[in-house]
Order: sequence, then C-alpha cells, then structure tokens
Amino acid sequence: MAKYEENEPVLPVSSSTEPEFLPAARDCYRGVLEALQQAGIPYAIAGAFALHKHTGIWRTTKDLDVVLEAKSVPDALARLEQMGFETYIKDPVWLAKAIRGEYFVDLITALGNAVLVVDETWLKRATPYEVFGVPCSVLGAEEMIASKIFVSRRERFDGADVAHLIRACAKKLDWERLQELLEPHWEMLLWSLIFFAYVYPSDRNLVPRQVWSSLLHRFEQHMQQPTANEPFRGTLIDPNMFAIDVEEWGERDLYKEYCEHHPFLLQAVESKQKEKE
Repeated sequence: MAKYEENEPVLPVSSSTEPEFLPAARDCYRGVLEALQQAGIPYAIAGAFALHKHTGIWRTTKDLDVVLEAKSVPDALARLEQMGFETYIKDPVWLAKAIRGEYFVDLITALGNAVLVVDETWLKRATPYEVFGVPCSVLGAEEMIASKIFVSRRERFDGADVAHLIRACAKKLDWERLQELLEPHWEMLLWSLIFFAYVYPSDRNLVPRQVWSSLLHRFEQHMQQPTANEPFRGTLIDPNMFAIDVEEWGERDLYKEYCEHHPFLLQAVESKQKEKE
C-alpha cells in the first residue's frame, strides 16, 4: 500500500476559479509575450492558459508554456536576454527557459520524448486568446490532446486533462487532424479514448462512432496479424520506470534513439549559452 507523507508536495486541484497571479508573475508573462511579438516570432500558448480556454478549468501555475518552432528559439532567447531575462536551454530536444525572479517561461518546440515536433501548422491552427491584456493565441484542442497523451509518467500524468479536453471539445474536434498527428502512435489515442469512456461512461458517444470503429478494427487486425520484430516502446512512456527493460533485459531504447537523431536540436546564441542541470 502506498504511503503518503505529510511533507509531500501539494498536487494541483482542478477548479473553475481563476488563481491569483501576483504582479511579478503578470509582469514576467506579459514581458515574454510582448518581446516575442515585437520580434515577430510566431508562437502559441499551451499549458494552464490553453486548458482554461478549451475547458474552463483553471490550475495554479508558476510558469507559462509558449510553443514555437525550433528555428525560432535562437532569436527568441536573444530577444528575451535583451529584455533582462535569464535564458538557457534545458533540453535540446524540446525545452528552453526564460526566467525573471521566481517566475519562468517554458519555450517548447516538441514533445519531451521526441515523437512529435512543433511545426507551422500547430501555430496557424491556434485559437485567439488574451493573456493579461496581451492578444495572443492558444494551441488548438487537437494539438493539446496530442501533446498531453504522452505525459503519462509515474510522477506526472495528464490523462485527466485529455479526458477534460475530449469532453469539452469532442463535438468540434477535427478528428482527422488528431489521428494524423498520432498516426505512428495510434494505440496511445485508442488508450486515451478508452480512458475517457471509463471516466465519462455516459459521454462516450461524444467520440464519433467512426473513430471508435476505425481504431478498434485496427487494433483487432493488429492482434490477429501482429507485425514481427516490433520494437519495445516503454521508454517513450517513461524512461525511468522502463529502464530495467533496456539496461538489464536487452530491449531497445527508442527514447534515446529518437533524441540522438532528433532533426531540430535547440541552439542558443553562442556567447550567451549556459549549461545548467
């Protein structure tokens, strides 16, 4: 049985009540958005603000998630440094950061497991929004779902976000777009839809019958005619929890392979590049 200690961090609780954003947070987030706009860098907002736009759910956050193409990151970091932000690349596969005081902004260009990369279609499909008086856009619901499906590690699971997005947006979702984004990983979409149907059994018909039929038929065919030598994919879900499969049982590490062959590794301005853990 799991043990819970009194000093464990408090986990976020979903609510329709907007959290209180302190002036320093507002200034930080506004400063980043205005700097990117002044530099003409295309971006969209993800994370808590996008979730609120699509579902009405608020969650307390100390960061702002900004999605952009990898090619825009050097200019973005240079511009933000000019504005007084501390910047660095956290993970060259997908994440750079800009910090001011206690608050920070994540600049996101891909999924952390390298299976999806942000391109211009993500930004063109974004939905108009406003963050602290700054007109901007948030990721479309389809891209939000696709990006959250793989957030399924032991310490972080976005399944509730996916279920809420499906429930709120199913009737207007571009299901073809969603299936296109997740085509190489269609089982993850099916899994998420089954999770949704379990959570909301009375709303399972919000998912078009054609989508259910297509995915379930594909799964049945796959079970009847399995493809030989399909690679182990556990590390794409959680490289820590599935480490034993790679290190002791001889399975391939697709997470490592995807990262090593990633076509759009992030780079900062050389004179300003910092190495941080």
